[in-house]
Amino acid sequence: MAVTPATGAAEISPDLYPSEEDLPYEEEILRNPFSLKLWWRYLIARSSAPFRRRAVIYERALKALPGSYKLWHAYLRERLDAVRGRPVSDPAFDSLNNTFERALVTMHKMPRIWLMYLASLSEQRLVTRGRRTFDRALRALPVTQHDRIWEPYLALVSLPGVPVETSLRVFRRYLLFDPSHIEDFINFLIASRRWQEAAERLAGVLNDDSFHSIKGKTRHQLWLELCDILTRHATEVSGLKVDAIIRGGIRRYTDEVGRLWTSLADYYVRRGLYEKARDIFEEGIQTVTTVRDFSVIFESYAQFEQSALAAKIETAEEEQEEDGEGEEDGRRDDLSKLTKKFLDGFWLNDDDDTDLRMARFENLLSRRPELLNSVLLRQNPHNVEQWHRRVKIFENDPAKQVFTYIEAVRTVDPMKAVGKPHTIWIAFARLYESHNDIKNARDIFEKAVNVNYKTVDHLATVWCEYAEMELRHKNFGRALELMRKATAEPSVEVKRRVAADGNEPVQMKLHKSLRLWSFYVDLEESLGSLESTRAVYERIFDLRIATPQIILNYAFLLEENKYFEDAFKVYERGVKIFKYPHVKDIWVTYLSKFVKRYGKTKLERARELFEHAVEQAPANEVKPIYLQYAKLEEEYGLAKRAMKVYDQAVKAVPDSEKLSMYEIYIARAAAIFGVPKTREIYERAIESGLPDNDAKKMCLKYAELERNLGEIDRARAIYVFASQFADPRSDPDFWKVWKDFEIQHGNEDTFREMLRISRSVSASYSQTHFILPEYLMQKDQKLNLEEAVDTLKRAGVPEDEMATLERQLAPAAANSPVKNGGRMVNFVSAGSESQSDGGIRLTANNEDIELPEESDSEDDKIEIAQKNVPASVFGDLAEKVAKDEDKGADAADNGGSRALMYCGRLTCNRLYLLPFLHKRPRWEHPSLKIILEHIYYYIGRAHAENVIS
Repeated sequence: MAVTPATGAAEISPDLYPSEEDLPYEEEILRNPFSLKLWWRYLIARSSAPFRRRAVIYERALKALPGSYKLWHAYLRERLDAVRGRPVSDPAFDSLNNTFERALVTMHKMPRIWLMYLASLSEQRLVTRGRRTFDRALRALPVTQHDRIWEPYLALVSLPGVPVETSLRVFRRYLLFDPSHIEDFINFLIASRRWQEAAERLAGVLNDDSFHSIKGKTRHQLWLELCDILTRHATEVSGLKVDAIIRGGIRRYTDEVGRLWTSLADYYVRRGLYEKARDIFEEGIQTVTTVRDFSVIFESYAQFEQSALAAKIETAEEEQEEDGEGEEDGRRDDLSKLTKKFLDGFWLNDDDDTDLRMARFENLLSRRPELLNSVLLRQNPHNVEQWHRRVKIFENDPAKQVFTYIEAVRTVDPMKAVGKPHTIWIAFARLYESHNDIKNARDIFEKAVNVNYKTVDHLATVWCEYAEMELRHKNFGRALELMRKATAEPSVEVKRRVAADGNEPVQMKLHKSLRLWSFYVDLEESLGSLESTRAVYERIFDLRIATPQIILNYAFLLEENKYFEDAFKVYERGVKIFKYPHVKDIWVTYLSKFVKRYGKTKLERARELFEHAVEQAPANEVKPIYLQYAKLEEEYGLAKRAMKVYDQAVKAVPDSEKLSMYEIYIARAAAIFGVPKTREIYERAIESGLPDNDAKKMCLKYAELERNLGEIDRARAIYVFASQFADPRSDPDFWKVWKDFEIQHGNEDTFREMLRISRSVSASYSQTHFILPEYLMQKDQKLNLEEAVDTLKRAGVPEDEMATLERQLAPAAANSPVKNGGRMVNFVSAGSESQSDGGIRLTANNEDIELPEESDSEDDKIEIAQKNVPASVFGDLAEKVAKDEDKGADAADNGGSRALMYCGRLTCNRLYLLPFLHKRPRWEHPSLKIILEHIYYYIGRAHAENVIS
């Protein structure tokens, strides 16, 4: 079969003819050449064949089915794959383009075929053919498919080398289709350096309120882009009102004011209008309200002046040469000659303005502090501190300082001021005073005292400064007259008029200003008489503005002038007016002065004063008054009354000061009545409910006293009582003191007792003791006992005979575990001792208590027939249970006997020492309660009470 390919009329190679394997497919196609399914099956079967052979099949199929999109799409893709990697000048590309053209004859409504063709043309860089093909595609496809065509179309015209005018026409056509993509057009214009049209398009976008950026840009960003184009390409953009545009941005976007002002100035600089640019810089500096914007404008301004100066210096020589050549040229008109005649040598006619530019630059740098201060004042014109700084800037120019003060007092509103507005008036007056212009200074003060300040204290300060100025110039009478005028109470008519207005100025409250009256009374004390000073103090009392310090000053004044009773009356008025804590200084001074003045002559009156003082004083302030009271009784009264005062003091002071108060009480009692008198004070202190730590300290001091007096048993009993306040783990110092005491004054029994009490107290302080394993408790007991015995031996104390006998009778070490009922976990037998092999030996008690027969249960009299269960039923378990019960019973008997023996001996030896510490029965003592609990546990409450009684 012969087939003529579309690419030429050459004959087909024999390799392209159908083979025997193709005969079934060929027969089917001959029977039905218009079946797409048969052609597609044929192509799939020959998928591994060379492209040339498959191309013949495609051509035959498309000749039969020219409207099959599936065949055209597959054929074109294979042809694109075949030319991929080849140079664009290869003839295969021409064949490919012809194939696309043939396909579009029937597939012109298929956008995918158009896109494949257009992409191929773009890769071949066939701009003209591609542009025309894009236009054909836009005409052939419906408008709903145009957005798929425009994207590669714009990419084609944006390629390098494409004429800009061509690209602009395409972009303009695209904007007619989709105006929302104007930002792409603007970016293209900027990239193509078409500044005029870019600026116009940007201005149109900004004027369109309905515009929404598809790139996410804000109007602020677009505005800044427009400003950059206008300023950087000022000579290339025309027709737009640049000044109005940028000023509109300054009013609208306040966060970029500095940048916009510099852009506007840069626009005029690029256009060569340097003076206009300088005016713009000055206007910007004078209008910005933030330091950041000021810094941006000032730096640009300074750089502009510096650049202008440098450029002028560089071109000065060239200009001089040009001027010299111009002078040598004889062709001058009459006007030039006339100008030369009259303006020669005049500095304004001098083209070399280097000095002028230098002066401008230096002036700009020197004005920076003033300009910056102006910015801060524009932020808040009522900022007093900034006005003071502005005045300091002009410290070498008094005239400018005066103008600044005048502007400040006119601008600052006292009700809105940040700071103290009265300081501006005071500083203004001091400026005139420093230049010896007292008259103007007084005029300033006269105006200042009529200003309605926010607080009375500000007005009072102005009056005081006014008077101090008069004092500095020796005008004492005028100063007193000013104070009388300032402290005068407004008349009733003035008050009525102000009340009608409804806006009460601070001048109406000035007569109650404590600052003003304090200054006035100081002036009267220094310059006036005693009567006038007392009148001022009395006026202060009448106005009810007196303070404790005023009271004290008044009393001191009267004392200096020997008016002691009047001074005491002032104190009395003070203690009636004020309460604690303000009255504390008045009471202390009053009592001290009274005692110093009268001593024992008016003792009863002094006592009444002290009683009245302690009644008013709170607990935390009463201690110094009681000490002063007690000192009075010791020096001028009775010692018994002094002790009574101390006793009242320890009850009145708070718990935190009871210990120190008791120490003072005991020290004074020992000094007056001797050491034995202090015992009952110690006992009362311990019983008074002191905090545990303070009670422990008091017990230690009490025990030390008894020790020094030789009362060893009393001292030991005090240690026993104080042990309940000291945990051995957190307070080892107490137990060390007791240990040293027992080493020096005790024996082995007392030392063991101390150790036992230590363990009991430790158990009461911590719950963890009750869950310790048994062997740890025994180990602790062994170590403590060994330490005690060794310490007693080193001290030379002979061993107790009972302890020796117990060690001799000690049975073999019992290592079997004890049942829960055998012994109490927190009770350690006093008869245990350590052996060299590390075991624990339990001492047999030879003083077993014979319990009365009546204590046996009556159930023994009842005879009940019992029958033993054969042991074979239980096996080895029965024997093990029997052994455990026997061991437990033996341990229980031994533990109970030892506990009763030890506790009974402790009771007999110690019980008589304790009653004097507490006014309660012996059996209520905490240490004895622990012992009784142990006894009750082992032998029962009834038997224990009989034995102990």
